[in-house]
Amino acid sequence: MINSPEQIEYRGGCHCGAIRFAVRAPSELEILDCNCSICALTGFQHLIVQAEDFTLLSGKEALSEYRFNTGTARHLFCRKCGVKSYYVPRSHPDGFSVNLRCLDPGQVDGVSRLPFDGVHWEDAISGVQKE
Repeated sequence: MINSPEQIEYRGGCHCGAIRFAVRAPSELEILDCNCSICALTGFQHLIVQAEDFTLLSGKEALSEYRFNTGTARHLFCRKCGVKSYYVPRSHPDGFSVNLRCLDPGQVDGVSRLPFDGVHWEDAISGVQKE
């Protein structure tokens, strides 16, 4: 049996504070640093979590949604400040991708950044999807 890392709770949200969330993830985070068009423009750094490890604490009414290309990914952002603190990614439609940059300061002890070639999404995705 493989030991899974200890899960701890992180909190975060958007710039104006309208959107607040809690997420459970390992103490040592592993994020994907994607170079696709939208991630490059927004600086999004992906912490992928399962749906049961994400809780929206406040701000559902403040969310707007943007979809493009296949329409699978649900890009959610605050309609007041414009920050995309989390979304439902095409790669993991049953989970969430939380922006590492939107976690409250002082919570993260260690981060491993893995490059993800989102420019060539179809070729790169097989390496990050769980079977």
